[in-house]
Amino acid sequence: MPALRALRPFAHREYRVLITALAISIFGSGMWAVAMVYEVIHLGGGPLELSVVAAAGSVGLVTFLLAGGIAADRVPQRLLIIAVEGANLAVVATVSGLAVAGLLELWHLALGAFVLGVGAAFFFPAYSAILPRILPPEDLLAANGLEGTMRPLLQQAAGPAVAGILVAALSPAYAVTGVAACHLVAFSILNLLHRQPAAGVPDSGEAAESGQSRAKTSLRHDLREGVSYTVRTPWLLWTLIWACISVLFLIGPIEVLIPFVVRDQLGGDARVFGFLLAIMGVGGAAASLATASFPLPRRYLTVMMVSWGAGSLPIAAVGIMDSFWAVAAALFIFGATGGVGMVIWGTLLQRRVPPHLLGRVSSLDFFVSLALMPVSMALAGPAAEVLPVWLIFLVAGTVCPAMAVVAMVVARMPADELAHPLAGGEESADAPAPAESSGPGRPGPEQRGVT
Repeated sequence: MPALRALRPFAHREYRVLITALAISIFGSGMWAVAMVYEVIHLGGGPLELSVVAAAGSVGLVTFLLAGGIAADRVPQRLLIIAVEGANLAVVATVSGLAVAGLLELWHLALGAFVLGVGAAFFFPAYSAILPRILPPEDLLAANGLEGTMRPLLQQAAGPAVAGILVAALSPAYAVTGVAACHLVAFSILNLLHRQPAAGVPDSGEAAESGQSRAKTSLRHDLREGVSYTVRTPWLLWTLIWACISVLFLIGPIEVLIPFVVRDQLGGDARVFGFLLAIMGVGGAAASLATASFPLPRRYLTVMMVSWGAGSLPIAAVGIMDSFWAVAAALFIFGATGGVGMVIWGTLLQRRVPPHLLGRVSSLDFFVSLALMPVSMALAGPAAEVLPVWLIFLVAGTVCPAMAVVAMVVARMPADELAHPLAGGEESADAPAPAESSGPGRPGPEQRGVT
């Protein structure tokens, strides 16, 4: 049954521990997004101060993301995840204590946001790299689908809602204390993770030896090895190229220009804009859960790229829509197809990228996406000053599908997915790095023990 397939990862004890802690942690992150805003306001800050605090978190994330990928391939992922959650707890607990004591200042919030951003830079690659070590290949799609379902519901809806209630009923300091409590519980749960592999997952007796071997290489060598592998792997390279283009063309119009579409074309206000974003999030969550409920498609690269490309087409018409429900439908489709693509994409990284490179490749994926987000948002406003809004959305919604076709053709994705079948849990890690970049004791794709 599809519903049972989506729940299969819960059969593994290590996954139950990890996903429970992750759920509580991302719920706390959703609370922090609201608590931080109202702490800034409570301290007398305005839009400028809020921008500084928010930017500090982004700077920490982007600056250390590549280092986080290297660390995920050199340090045991279990220890890295626990350390990050412990750092999150220390930061938020300190901010909470200062806020309750009336000693909190804006620079404390900015520094705290920066450290939380650094923690996220190390957490994401480590989480991506540990999943294939605690789950069999056939359960990875369901695991990624569950995360894709859980994140918008907890981080974008439930967490902010609870924080808003605490701020309104008590004060921002109490909301921050609630965030600290979430990280305390998550940190305690993560310490229940076993050091040895979960039952049924092949062990690697060479894990420690290979870790020491990688430790002898330089950070520059490790980064170059990850970039080299990405450039030499067509399906991976061209998917990242498509992602860069889509982020550049789509994020700015959606985040910056849709509020003006709401005001000028729909006659709505901030509540309408928020509701539209919620609809997009619901689409992503529902599609992620649906994708998790079925086996990985045989034509997985084709399904992924067609979902992303075709899902961008409705955005082309947003600039001429004057109906709330039409815009809502366009964003729902965009969110849903994006959810399908992201679940498949995360699964492909974990099943086709050799384990010793997964942290670095995952960090490169995050880096190229995040690096262009502020660029896209910075360009959207000036572009709207010289071009009609409908034209900007038309270009955004048509360039991305066209580039999806180009990526599929140039990378020969239809032939690639047939040459590397993944149905039924078959392994198909792509060729490892060339001989000159390999070292003695380096683990191969078949070695999946928890570090």
